[in-house]
Amino acid sequence: MTRLDIQMKRKQTKGGSDESARRLLDAARAVRLNAHASFSHFQVGAALQTVDGQIITGCNVENATYGLTVCAERVAVFKAISEGHRKFLRVAVVADTQDPTPPCGACRQILWEFGGDLEVILGNLREEKARFQLKELLPHPFDARLLS
Repeated sequence: MTRLDIQMKRKQTKGGSDESARRLLDAARAVRLNAHASFSHFQVGAALQTVDGQIITGCNVENATYGLTVCAERVAVFKAISEGHRKFLRVAVVADTQDPTPPCGACRQILWEFGGDLEVILGNLREEKARFQLKELLPHPFDARLLS
């Protein structure tokens, strides 16, 4: 069992979550259905909550040249930025899996760059599975402070 598996097992939630987390997970579940996943058939939805309570969603968009595929979390962040949002509280990520599906490394970096130590809520089609602070998933982020 990896360190992340142990952390996930420890952080898995039991029972319900607060109302805003439920709304975020529901939005991620709904947008997941829009995913363009014709190669992997692995549909993922993400919902990003802004500081003023708005929810911005994204789904994964695959491409035949796999390197150009974009994950749901990055789509949500880029969409939010393009719509003028700059401050975020948390993100929900949903996939049709039994175990929580955390953001990939590239998505963790983008989430950190634009949101800092966000709360990350992981769910599947039925329930919330785990919660983390992004710093737990990306303990040593690269950011602007390292460029000076």
